Amino acid sequence: MSNKDDAGVIVAGGFFRIAVYVAVCILIIWLGKSVYSFGYHVFNQQPMSPGEGQEVTVVIKEGASVYQIGKTLEKKKLIEDAKIFVVQEKLSVYKDKLKPGTYILSTAYDADRIMAILAGEEDDASGGNSN
Repeated sequence: MSNKDDAGVIVAGGFFRIAVYVAVCILIIWLGKSVYSFGYHVFNQQPMSPGEGQEVTVVIKEGASVYQIGKTLEKKKLIEDAKIFVVQEKLSVYKDKLKPGTYILSTAYDADRIMAILAGEEDDASGGNSN
C-alpha cells in the first residue's frame, strides 16, 4: 500500500509541476505580448483619423497633470490611450512643456503634433491658442 501511495503522489506531483510550468510559460508569453504592444503604440504614433480628420475643441485646465491631459484627449477621441500619451510625453522634447489653454485640434494629428501644439511650439487649427 505504501508503494502505491508513493507512486500516486509522484504522478500527481509530476502533473502539478507540468501544470505550473505551462502556466508560467503562458504568463511569460502574455506579458511579452502586452509589453511589446504597449511599446509599439508608444513609438508608432498614428492619428485617430486618416486624411483631414475632424476639428475638436479641447480645454486644458491650469495645473492639469499629463495623465489628466491624456484622459481629456482620449475622451475627445484625439488619442487612443492616456497611459501611452504619458509615456510619449516623458520621452519627447515636450516633457513638462504642455500649457493650459483652449485649443482646436484635429483627429488627423498624431500625438507628437498634439504635444507640439499644447507646448506652444506649433499653431493649432485655429491659428494659435487662446489662454
